[in-house]
Amino acid sequence: MLRHRPTRVPPPPESCPLTECLSLLGGAWTPNVIWYLRAGPRRFNELRGDLRGVSAKVLADRLRRMAADGLITRTELATVPPSVEYELTDFGRELLPAVDAIVDVGHRIKQHRADAAAAHQLSAAPPATRP
Repeated sequence: MLRHRPTRVPPPPESCPLTECLSLLGGAWTPNVIWYLRAGPRRFNELRGDLRGVSAKVLADRLRRMAADGLITRTELATVPPSVEYELTDFGRELLPAVDAIVDVGHRIKQHRADAAAAHQLSAAPPATRP
């Protein structure tokens, strides 16, 4: 049986800034909603079209949570039929650099994986035969 090794890393402060930030960004679809709201207000069905694959229930829950966290505002428009617009708050806009950084790293991860797959295919290929 392996002996449990104690950690050598001190525990994070009680309200770790990293944990706080990730608690806002970590919800399903949250970074995507922030991405699409960066250019200005969007209505529910516009966001649903932007976020292919999200159900209406999940999107509604996510938008409700983001509004409660102060990341977005929800404005009811006096239209027929009634509609609602969502927009990033100043606080929500503070997360844009983090979302942009995640996207940049995501591009590098995709390239790294493609390079690794190509290298693996080359190394696994049978040796060429000579005539």
